[in-house]
Formats: sequence, C-alpha cells, structure tokens
Amino acid sequence: MSFPLYAPADEHDMLRETVRALADEKIAPRAAEADEAEEFPWDVYKALVAADLHAIHIPEQYGGAGGDALAAVIVIEEVARACASSSLIPAVNKLGTVPIMLSASEELKQQYLPAVARGDAMFSYALSEPEAGSDAAGMKTRAVRDGDHYVLNGTKMWITNAGVSEYYTVMAVTDPSAGARGISAFVVEKSDEGVSFGPKERKLGIKASPTRQVILEDVRIPESRLIGEPGTGFKTALATLDHTRVTIAAQALGIAQGALDYAVKYVKERRQFGQAVADFQGVQFMLADMAMKLEAARQLTYHAAAKSELAMNGEPQKDLTFLSSAAKCAASDAAMEITVDAVQLLGGYGYTKDFPVERMMRDAKITQIYEGTNQIQRMVMARQLLK
Repeated sequence: MSFPLYAPADEHDMLRETVRALADEKIAPRAAEADEAEEFPWDVYKALVAADLHAIHIPEQYGGAGGDALAAVIVIEEVARACASSSLIPAVNKLGTVPIMLSASEELKQQYLPAVARGDAMFSYALSEPEAGSDAAGMKTRAVRDGDHYVLNGTKMWITNAGVSEYYTVMAVTDPSAGARGISAFVVEKSDEGVSFGPKERKLGIKASPTRQVILEDVRIPESRLIGEPGTGFKTALATLDHTRVTIAAQALGIAQGALDYAVKYVKERRQFGQAVADFQGVQFMLADMAMKLEAARQLTYHAAAKSELAMNGEPQKDLTFLSSAAKCAASDAAMEITVDAVQLLGGYGYTKDFPVERMMRDAKITQIYEGTNQIQRMVMARQLLK
C-alpha cells in the first residue's frame, strides 16, 4: 500500500533554500538597521522583486510566478525568519490582491495584477477604521454613486504599507440600510485626487513597515473599479481573510524560527559554571518545548495552506475558515511564547538591541492582533464548531 507523503513537494524545499539564501545574504543584515530607522527597506523590496518573491501568488496569466498557497507561506516564513517587517511585502501584496483574484472582473484583474507581478506597484488592504476594528461591519466610510462613478469619503486605520503601496482594496458602505450586505469593495489608487495618508504610527514592532491612516476626501473613481457586485464587499473581505490569515501564521512561524535558531546557537556557545548553558536540563526542556510548539503550529499552517490552495482553485473547503483561524491563532500564540523564551535564554543580552531576539519578541506581538485578534479567531473557530 502506498500513498503520497504528507509533506511539501521537492519544489517547495528548493524554494525554501532559495528564499533562505536571499534572506541570509540581503535581508537579515539590514533588519536591525531598518527597525531602528523605521524606514521601509526599498533595497529588500528590489531584491525580492529581482528574485520574483515579492508576490509569488499571482497567477502566470497575469505575469506572476503562479506559486501555490504553500509556496507563499514558505516565502513569508523564510523572510520573516530574517526580518518580520520585510515579510509584510509578500504578505500584504497577497492580502491586497486576493479580493481581486476572488471577486473582480477579468478587466480589473488585467488592469492591476500584472503591475504587482512586475514589481511596479504594491497593493494594500483597507478594511479597519478608527471605530471599526474587530467590528469591521460597523465601518463608516461611504461610497456614493454619481453617474458612472463613485465618490468615497472616510478614514481607514492601521493600513499596512500605506503610502508605499500604489493600490488599495478599500471597503466602503454603498447601502447604509443593508448592514454588512451594504458594503462594497473598490480599488483606490494612491494617485487618485483626495487620497492622503496620516502620520506613521509609532509602534512596538514591525517598525520598518509603515502603518498609517488612509484618508479619503471626495475621492472620485470610475464604476469599473468596483470589485464584484455592489453589496458583496464584506463577503469578499471575509473570504479574503480565510486565505490570508494563513500568511500571518507563516509570518509568526518565521519570527519564532528565527528566535529559536538564535537561542540554540547562543546556549551552545555561552558557558556558565564551567560548562555550556545548553548542557543544563532546564534549558534543554525550554528548547524542546519551543521547538515542539513551533512544529505543531507549522504543520497546522501547512495543512491550512493546502486547503487555501484548493479553495482558490474552485474546490470549496468547508473547514478552511476553521483551519485558517486555528493556524493564525496557534502560530501567533506560539511565536509570542517562543520569542519571550528566547529572550530569557539569552539572559541580560537578550534584553539588548545588540542581539536580534528582543526585536523578534516585539515583532511577534502584532501577529496575535492583526487580521483578526486571537480572541476573534477563537470566536470564529467556535462558530464553525457549533454550526
């Protein structure tokens, strides 16, 4: 009796080697400096574009690499192992474009996906608002029809890579009487008249990826930039998150792996009481628990990625919502615990900026918060179980 091994394909392993080599050479050496300066790493972006790793998920018919969902996970994971901020380049490009891939007209796909595939533009996602975070359906941004155009007014909050991305998937209310069914999705361009950005948020982590408000003041866009039918925007937003929560899980895995790798190397070299710190059983048990949590989260994430890929290819997966929430929640909780333990294992050195684990600990925290807090993920999972 034979069956295919429950494991990534050879192509995925080769991809991991490629990304890791690039990350070790071009991304890791810049990570501390980019974090300190709080500057978007354009050189890293160019390196990712040159290697076709900045938006690997875009299908070949739009000029993309046509990578599957697991390939996207591996790219994000390996980049995040070196620099969490940089991993938001492939992650947010996917977040911004999945609504188009799921719901947009062929014309809109042809209009926007090739530019992202070429590396000419990045694509951000604008759902949250100052008063509508976890309760995203409570948004106030309005899109009012005016002939064959829509006029958008409102403020979007916590938008990753705002100001550096050229394009934005924006959710706005087109029918205030219809609740969540009155929300529509649009493509807004940075160059559209009336689009501006708030100041950069001063954050705990992922500092080299700008987070800003996107402010829309009488932004007039053609009806052709509507993603899907009017009133389907919130449905598209939720369907998108089923796929992209898996990319946040991937980011969390990478951060945790970077911290674990550094801690293992450190305790083997550091000596106390006449022996390597790694020889102490208490330390060994910590390392074992860190690695166990990480591998459990990784297997769940890869399983969710496989389901995401099937769903993107038109095979509905009834457990995708549960699995993507579970992966995001498990991986981000694991990343927080593992990075805290890595700081502990380095002792006083772990608390200083001379070593990367303090940055990894700060970066890990956001993975428990964005794309749906882990409290929301638990609600999502419970609803799926109780259906």
